[in-house]
Amino acid sequence: MTEDGGGAVPVEARGEPVGAGVPHGVGRVRVSAAATDLVTGEGVRCGGGVFVSASVVKADILAALLLRAQDSGRGPTAAERSLAAAMIERSDNDAASVLWRTVGSAAGLDTACARLGLTETAGGEGGYWGLTRTTAADRLVLLRRLLGRDGEEGADLLGGDARALARTLMGRVVAAQAWGVPVVADGSAWAVKNGWMPRDATGLWVVHSFGRVTSGGRDCLLAVLSDGHATMAEGVARVEAAARAAMAALPPQPAEGGRRPAG
Repeated sequence: MTEDGGGAVPVEARGEPVGAGVPHGVGRVRVSAAATDLVTGEGVRCGGGVFVSASVVKADILAALLLRAQDSGRGPTAAERSLAAAMIERSDNDAASVLWRTVGSAAGLDTACARLGLTETAGGEGGYWGLTRTTAADRLVLLRRLLGRDGEEGADLLGGDARALARTLMGRVVAAQAWGVPVVADGSAWAVKNGWMPRDATGLWVVHSFGRVTSGGRDCLLAVLSDGHATMAEGVARVEAAARAAMAALPPQPAEGGRRPAG
């Protein structure tokens, strides 16, 4: 499994096995979750705040790359597709760093995010992609642009082929990284990008998951961002608990005929 270390950030991208030697610091755990039912439009949000992105920003880099290619009247090149596959499916940091530079680093990412309607996401401090800052609400906006249904608002910002590529890559994440959002899925009906890294200053873990999932027959977008965890495993457990809670909190779908069930 490729370590998700924050994009060439000194110390935080050490290349160690995930969880190795991370001290159990003291801090307050934060969790922010958001979910939207793509059929009914109903949504829930719990918690807030701005978070360091870790590798969930790789989906933003992919979106910026697809926009850049689209602006040039072409699809991604074979080399770009190969790098994008490594970046999304295996969370490969070296591939992400190459594509980060390709899209114009922080300034290029900010431009792409503005075009896509992300108002709470800012490219990484010091030029490091893993230090991009974002919110759960903006994760849902990005999911609508990358994975949303044809014909819905904003879906035309990226062409059908671009969105199909994003769905394919996020649906082929390696098994070791298929945690978080997929825990609520009906079988294999999911597309996801996760992020995880310990912060240098505290040793506490940032752990995120966001994607599109079919759960209980519902087609949904789901994002959970969190930080302050003593270990990665603790963070994954909290993220998955929050994912389950967010899905359970969604208003029930209307009964046949458009009326909500009584009770």
